[in-house]
Parts: sequence; structure tokens; C-alpha cells
Amino acid sequence: MSRTHVILALIVLPGVLGAQSATSLQQAINSIKPADIQRRIGILADDSMLGRATPSPQLEQTAAYVASEFRRFGLRPGGDSGTYFQRYPIALRQLDTSRSTLTIAAPAGTTTLHLGVDVYLPFRPSPTAIAAAPVLLFTGPGDTLAPLAGADVKGAWIAIIAAAEAAGVTLNDPAIPAALRAGAAGVLVISNRPDAQWQNRLQRLRTPAVSLGGEAEEATPQPALVEIRDATAARALGIDPARLRGQTTRGVRRLEGVTLAYAPAYAAGRSTSAPNTIGILEGSDPQLKRQYVFFTGHMDHIGTPGAGEGCQPRGADSICNGADDDASGTVAVLEAARAFSQLEPRPKRSLVFMTVSGEERGLWGSTWFSEHPTIPLADAVADLNTDMVGRNWKDTIVVIGKEHSDLGATLNRVARTHPELRMQPIDDLWPQESFYTRSDHYNFARKGVPILFFFNGTHADYHQVSDSPDKIDGEKESRIVKLIFYLGLEVANAPQRPQWNPDSYKRIVQRTAP
Repeated sequence: MSRTHVILALIVLPGVLGAQSATSLQQAINSIKPADIQRRIGILADDSMLGRATPSPQLEQTAAYVASEFRRFGLRPGGDSGTYFQRYPIALRQLDTSRSTLTIAAPAGTTTLHLGVDVYLPFRPSPTAIAAAPVLLFTGPGDTLAPLAGADVKGAWIAIIAAAEAAGVTLNDPAIPAALRAGAAGVLVISNRPDAQWQNRLQRLRTPAVSLGGEAEEATPQPALVEIRDATAARALGIDPARLRGQTTRGVRRLEGVTLAYAPAYAAGRSTSAPNTIGILEGSDPQLKRQYVFFTGHMDHIGTPGAGEGCQPRGADSICNGADDDASGTVAVLEAARAFSQLEPRPKRSLVFMTVSGEERGLWGSTWFSEHPTIPLADAVADLNTDMVGRNWKDTIVVIGKEHSDLGATLNRVARTHPELRMQPIDDLWPQESFYTRSDHYNFARKGVPILFFFNGTHADYHQVSDSPDKIDGEKESRIVKLIFYLGLEVANAPQRPQWNPDSYKRIVQRTAP
């Protein structure tokens, strides 16, 4: 960037005017380099990191690396007990497959099926026991406008006829989430998985299931989602899954006289923990330094097939490296931290740089932080979250949440002020995917903190062994980080904190209709 561009930025952005010197601002921007981004992602997504599953020794190694960089940048620790780490509890439970059963009672007789032999759990940790409940059979393609086709599923199981592909069974029937929201007891998936794929899935049940422990552990009964194959369904339920799989219109019918009961059993449980890593750059204004701008990204990924997070081997490769998801976001946090640490004077508000873990397990690390914050969330003015920012379009980045607060207008203004970045922030392209609730910014938003989520979208390598460092566009990511830097500086120096759109605040924070 030329010195002229820097001076123009200082003139145009009132929040920056008179704060940082042009020399230190240029030095900070110039420190964000494509080669450094590429190098850091190569470290975090190397095969030796085994995909950074939560929990794992490699995740601990990643957290230690991030903390060492925060220390090198001069950030003060923002974790527990004067450290850079906040640890949260994880409960490990080993399913006893010999004693865990799914019982199907039908007019022709009762069939007792065993987990790990006849029954698979697509998602774990395992749900709680479920007493005998009726079954509604859904056939044909799903309808997003009327996913339950008018059926009352509360307290009942729904049965879905699913088809297996080379990568497995895709559970994208809109009836599944709709039924669970409506109070269904559980979901019975009936699939045509081939033998090799079925045995591969059953093997996963022999590794411990993990869940977020402590106060945040879910205490209410959980619905079941279990899977059986065609032959088992034909024998126990008296249906023809192969024929039903060919239906072209949605149908729903109750299986008369049929009930399902689920009874899991576990070996003695144990516990472990996982880290978030937090560093703070204290602000320069005596009053505003008590307010905080957060920069977040998740440092975990889905590991290897043995980690139980869904990584699938492909040929000889069995490591889901997670270069874009989310080594790219973690490195964005690191690069922003390094750049901000070079400013003289520092921004007026304090800045918090945090890499969380457990995102792939269900936003565990940010959930724990939001319930046990080491920095008061009432004093957090914004969260700028980066999750997958190293791929796809060269000169645009999707920024989710722009419409919910005036952070969106601020971002658009900053982007216009810096045409040299050639980076256009665009609105959410996939509202039907609910990405707003699927990364760590959401735990800030539901606590009342305005957010922006920087996201380049998914791709063919998403959650695959092929999400590798060589596919990262470090030059593109460097421009995204620079945009986030300028935005963060504007927010940190502004006289007023960002403001919610009132309707969005009611819907997201207060959880009431606008």
C-alpha cells in the first residue's frame, strides 16, 4: 500500500483520524503477507496435526502454538488464572453395544436389535433412553415448504427411507429437523448401505462418545437418531424399503400396531478437557479500553476417522487437514493480532484475539466462553469471526450478519474507502443453510454482541481429506485480513459502540418475534 492510500484512509475514516500514525498503520498493513498466511496454514494443517480433533494432543499443540504467538506479539493473557488458556470440560462415554438395544414391537412379533450389530448411531453422543412410541413412515422426496405434510409427530418416531452413496448417507430430508423441533421422540433412518460401508460405520460405535461437560452439558432428554438397513426393516416392520425408495411424491402413514423403544447402556464414564486460547491487546483510551472488540476463529477440525467426527478416508489418505476449515480463520486471527500489535498508539478500545476449539462438535468452546466469559460480554462491542476465508472467489467475501447491526454499514464504508484491497463484502448467499447459527459468532450474538461472520462458502473439499494447504489462496486471504483490520480499527476507535437493528435484537437476543 502506498503512503498516499494510508493518509487518505486517515482523512476519510473519522474514527481513525488523529489516532494511529501513518507510519505505524502502514507498517501494520504491510505485515499481513500472503507468504506468512500460507506458511502458518501449512503448520496448522500439516499431516502431523492429524486434523486437530477435539479433544486430541494435536489440538493442544495448536493451542500452544497460538499462545506462543500471542506472547510474541505482546498480548497479555486473557484466559483462566493468568494464562492464555480457558479450558472447558468434556465428558467421554463408552457405549456398551452388548447391552444397548432398539426394540421394535409389531403385530407379527417383537424384534430386539443391538447397537453395533443391527443398529448404527449416525450422530453421537448417544441420546437418552426412549420408551415405546408409535412410528410414522415418511416416503418420497421431502418438501421444504411442508416438511411434515401436516402430520402430528409429537411423541412419535418418524421413519425415513434414505439412499446410500459412495460417501455415505446424506440426511438432508427437511422432515428430520422439522420433526425434532416438533417434539418427535426420534428418527429411524432406513438405508441401503452396502456391507463394507455398514461395517465401517458400526466400527465407530466402539470409540467413546464425547459431549460438552459441566454445567453446559445438556440435561434434558435427547431425541434418538438411529439407522437400520433394508433387510432389518423389512423383517421387523413388514415394509418393502426398496420399493418405497422409488416413490416420487411425499407420503406419510402411521405403521399400525408398531412401536419403537430405545435403551442405551454405557460403561463407566470419564472426563477430559479442551482449550480456548485468548490474548488481549489493551486499548489506549482510559475509558474506552474497558470495552472490547473480539476477533475469533476456530482452531479445531474433524481429525481422522478414529476421532468420531465424520472424517472419511479416501484412498490412502485418512487425515482431514482442515486447511480452509478453519486453519484459514485461525491464521486470520493471528495475522490481525500481529498487525494490531504494531500500531502506535494502540487502538482506543481493547482487542481480544481468541481461537476456540470444539466448533466442529457443536460450538463447544464458544458456548463455554459465552457462559463462563473471562472478559465481561456486556463490555464486548463486536465480534468479527473468520471461518473458512482461504478459498473460492478472488475478490469477494460473504459477510453474514450485515443486516442485523450497523456493523454492516461500517464494513461497506471501510471497503469503499480501500479500493486497493479489491475485496467486496457481499451479503449471505445461502440463507436457507442457516450459516448464521453455525459458527462461533452465534454464541456472541445470542448474548447481545453485534457480529459479522466472514465466510467464503463451502466447496467440494469441505470436511474431506482434500481440504489441504496447497489449495489455499494466501494472497486473497491477506486482503480479507486487511479489510478486517481496517474494520476492527474503525470499530475500536469509534466514539460509539455498534448498534443492533431493533428487530434483529428482538429475534436473535430476546428470541421474540419482531
